[in-house]
Amino acid sequence: MSGEIDLHVHSLVSDGSFQPAELVEEAKRQGLVAFALTDHDSMIGDEEAAEAARANGIGFLPGMELSVDYRGRLLHIVCLGFDAEHPSFQRMYRWIRSVKEAKIPEIVDYVRQKGIRLSLEDVKDHAYGRPLDRYAVMRCLVSFHMYDRAQPIWDNYLNPAVAELGLDINVTAEEALPVIHEAGGVTSLAHFHKSIGLRGMTRAEQEQAIVHLHGMGLDGMERWYPNYSEEDADFAAEMIKKYHLLPTAGTDFHGANRPEAVMGHGIDGNVSVPFSFFANLLPYCRKFVLPKGFSAMGSES
Repeated sequence: MSGEIDLHVHSLVSDGSFQPAELVEEAKRQGLVAFALTDHDSMIGDEEAAEAARANGIGFLPGMELSVDYRGRLLHIVCLGFDAEHPSFQRMYRWIRSVKEAKIPEIVDYVRQKGIRLSLEDVKDHAYGRPLDRYAVMRCLVSFHMYDRAQPIWDNYLNPAVAELGLDINVTAEEALPVIHEAGGVTSLAHFHKSIGLRGMTRAEQEQAIVHLHGMGLDGMERWYPNYSEEDADFAAEMIKKYHLLPTAGTDFHGANRPEAVMGHGIDGNVSVPFSFFANLLPYCRKFVLPKGFSAMGSES
């Protein structure tokens, strides 16, 4: 089967602007045959997106972009195709959510002290029936049109609030990677070149870190990303080939909250992920939705 896919996509469950089911329509509009939903530290939207994908013949991998601590760094791990009901995953996930949903009134107070007229009731209006967490605060602040994108809200308000309140804690890579495997999923290092990644290391140090993470259970890394330099892309390709990693790739699509990146196509068309990336992941995934006209061995969600 041919066609393009996107394995790094966010919805309104975290910091995207599309509802999970709406992403299926956007995937069709962009000519994609499959995608993965990878909301930050949340799988709340996975089933909604999976149902819409099944109804529309679009391939789908349930996923989550997991924040992990690693040697004093924050990394993002794209987790794909796991069984969200697996007991080991549920134990870890409950702890993660307890942190993400903690001290929301205090976060609101912190933002208010910075001169922003914000109330807890305002934030609740942006929970959309889902658990109240720091992403609801972000969505509320986005609605104030303070910036033309969401990142400055994190940089100027939410991340400082989280740090001051002692909430800047995550599961470790050592803890998380084996759990995703137990739940039947694949793990891939997201945007290794960013500060939420391995930025600041030499290439040799980055390679050493990738080898170390691979030994803990990291399966792959992102082969392409919208703002990789040519050197970044070449290094990712080298690591994937040298250490037999599974390649993933995507646009880190956030809709209106990161408008320069188009789902499936990146920035000015600089990302094009072949369907083979999706097909190659299926033998390692417990949960997936097959696109219309494609069959594969394994379990379908």
